[in-house]
Amino acid sequence: MAKINLLPWREALRAERKKRYMIALTVTALVAVLLVLGGSRYIQGEIENQQARNQFMQREIAQLDAQIKEILGLRKRRDELIDRMKVIQSLQGNRPVIVRLVDELVRTLPDGVYYTSLDKQGEQITIQGVAKSNNRVSALMRNFDRSEWFANPNLLGVKAFPEFGEQANSFNLLVQQKNPDAGEAKKQ
Repeated sequence: MAKINLLPWREALRAERKKRYMIALTVTALVAVLLVLGGSRYIQGEIENQQARNQFMQREIAQLDAQIKEILGLRKRRDELIDRMKVIQSLQGNRPVIVRLVDELVRTLPDGVYYTSLDKQGEQITIQGVAKSNNRVSALMRNFDRSEWFANPNLLGVKAFPEFGEQANSFNLLVQQKNPDAGEAKKQ
């Protein structure tokens, strides 16, 4: 006789398949959750790593900015020192000129003329003084004209000065300074 299986085998097969399906679904869901968590952790780690790099770069940039400020300060100080050195060199170079200029002022001074005030602005010298007569002021101007160190004497004013003598005058004179050594230096 033929054996007939009356057991509900289809239902058992369905139940077995459903069980496998649920296991596969659970495993897939677990793997998906693990992948999402792992991906999230990886991305969060990358973000933190990048933030750490950014902070490091910001610290380095701040240090470089401080160094740049220091360098700019040093450059400014260097420029100030160079300017000071130029002024000192200029003064050192002009020292003999000033001595020679004062010596030439004395050499051009005729008898009976006295300086009361000298003022030098750049290359222009303002001289105030007293002379015993107008002829002596004229002699002073001629002496300035002949001098290698002075040019363009210009009499600004003459006033009577009776305290010094009957014909005495106070005068105000402008004269330009020139440097004969500079002309020789340019020729060479």
